[in-house]
Amino acid sequence: MQPIFTNNVVIFGILILSLTAVFYTANLDKPFWKKFYLFVPPLLLCYFIPALLNWPLRLIEVPKDPPLYFVASRYLLPASLILLCISIDFKGVLRLGPKALIMFFTGTLGIIIGGPVALLFTLKFFPNLLSISADDLWRGLSTISGSWIGGGANQTAMKEIYGVEENLFGSMIVVDIIVANVWMAFLLYGASIASRLDRWLKADTQAIDDLKNKVETYRAKVERIPTMLDNFILLGVAFGGVAAAQALSDILVPLILPYEQTLNAIGLSSLTSGFFWMIVFATAIGFGFSFTKFRALEGVGASKWGSVCIYILVATIGMQMNLEEVFSHLGLLMIGLIWMATHAFLLLLVAKLIRAPFFFVAVGSQANVGGAASAPVVASAFSPSLAPVGVLLAVLGYAIGTYGAIVCAEIMHAIAQM
Repeated sequence: MQPIFTNNVVIFGILILSLTAVFYTANLDKPFWKKFYLFVPPLLLCYFIPALLNWPLRLIEVPKDPPLYFVASRYLLPASLILLCISIDFKGVLRLGPKALIMFFTGTLGIIIGGPVALLFTLKFFPNLLSISADDLWRGLSTISGSWIGGGANQTAMKEIYGVEENLFGSMIVVDIIVANVWMAFLLYGASIASRLDRWLKADTQAIDDLKNKVETYRAKVERIPTMLDNFILLGVAFGGVAAAQALSDILVPLILPYEQTLNAIGLSSLTSGFFWMIVFATAIGFGFSFTKFRALEGVGASKWGSVCIYILVATIGMQMNLEEVFSHLGLLMIGLIWMATHAFLLLLVAKLIRAPFFFVAVGSQANVGGAASAPVVASAFSPSLAPVGVLLAVLGYAIGTYGAIVCAEIMHAIAQM
């Protein structure tokens, strides 16, 4: 069945209307909607409604030339990071302590262990489930480990290192996207019940609460009705910052490219990515503005507009999740789900042992699995003031992605030879 709407302009309008409908109904003072959103958080609907519009409704297709996700991730994501970082309390972020890093590295370890566990389980109990050989299977899965620990650049690096065939690589990308998106949906739901999960984890949330309260107190102190000039200053800071971040990236990447082979050899292929540096520079610009008078832009809605950009990004991410593909890769999807379940189990186990808040579980996981494009989305589901924490951890994931993926791949290699 062909999609009804294929024009990018129409599709973008439908996405915005769907977001509007979600937030309109979420703010209605009606018993039905209050009860409905008690169980289904608005952010989760912003994610799943575009996926359903793609399939099975076939109302829209994933846009091309350019895809809306590309526009959202290259224009709106860096703008949102700048706007969300403007009012951040940097000292408050530092006071979050070591638990954020502990949960991040636990997430990394969960991916490294989860792949071999899923492969061993499949080969032992369902040896005839897949039509590909064990040797091809572990090589293909190595690309998923690269993506889930680092990002797209790390995934491509693993493809080249282990010589993954193109068709198999395409199937692995499908599994990567579907499982990662399903897991992100769970994390977004978890954010809506974070207080209950924190009670179960017996977590100390004092530092997180202090950071959120400090930002909210500052917002209330400087809040005012924005003038036309305020709006233009806000746009100028956001998209001027994006332009500066992109310009700096365009200057730096050509200087790094002559060392590409060396960087690939030592597992730092992300350093040649223009997107990586744009995110790094946008975050740094936002942090820089937080020490200037531009911080007062929080009073005219900086974080609110940053959140709007994040929600549009969420919709474009959800739109790419083709649920129809689930039924075409059931065997590989089973491996992916076991893999992700191992990752989740280890995160929750360590969080329980060290009494880490669920925020650190969710952001530590998404900084690995989703990277800079989605870690701030999950972080902002807890509070817009926490989005920069997701970015900082995601940048760390880019740095260690290839190393962790190689360790995971070599363990899977050993299992495939058993």
